[in-house]
Amino acid sequence: MIKPYHLEKALFLPKQFTVGILILASTILFSHSTLAAKKDLEQEITIKSQRQSADLKNKIASYLDNVNIQQGSISITADIVQVFSNKEESTVEKADVYLAKGKPAIFQQQLEDGSLISLQANEIKYQPNINLITVSGNAIVKQAGSEVSGSKITYNTLNEKLEAESNTNETVTTVLQPTILKNQKENKDKKKQGDNRDNN
Repeated sequence: MIKPYHLEKALFLPKQFTVGILILASTILFSHSTLAAKKDLEQEITIKSQRQSADLKNKIASYLDNVNIQQGSISITADIVQVFSNKEESTVEKADVYLAKGKPAIFQQQLEDGSLISLQANEIKYQPNINLITVSGNAIVKQAGSEVSGSKITYNTLNEKLEAESNTNETVTTVLQPTILKNQKENKDKKKQGDNRDNN
């Protein structure tokens, strides 16, 4: 049984987690991603691999060995990727689903501030039409030296919401670098000083 772990409720969770204030981790790790996601989704998708096959009847394309997917600053590397082509019934919009597997499979994206966010796991499910990334099986998210790990992690690149889950008798772990916390405090202090000057 998997226990859901919602970052927005992290302040009220037991101290068994490595860091209790995971809502802060979410803010630090995933700021500035909305604009980057919108720009990336406007780019074409390129897929490279050693081997490719297609099931035309069921609209499934398979890419095997040294697979690399590129869309703007987004990249996915994996051992195998399957693309399930669909269309929303109410619209003509494509709703392709990318299922990547590897040891690990890796998703990376350059954020608006130039930093990289990296999600890795045994399996990555990418749904670009709804801006959703789901990583499962030894899932880890890394950005600017900090990381969140669990059995399953979902991240919405549009609204910047992260949800991590752990298996029974396990915990979600967050590691925050002291320099990241320091920079976050300095940025808040600078903003506060700027607001005070505007009010004077």
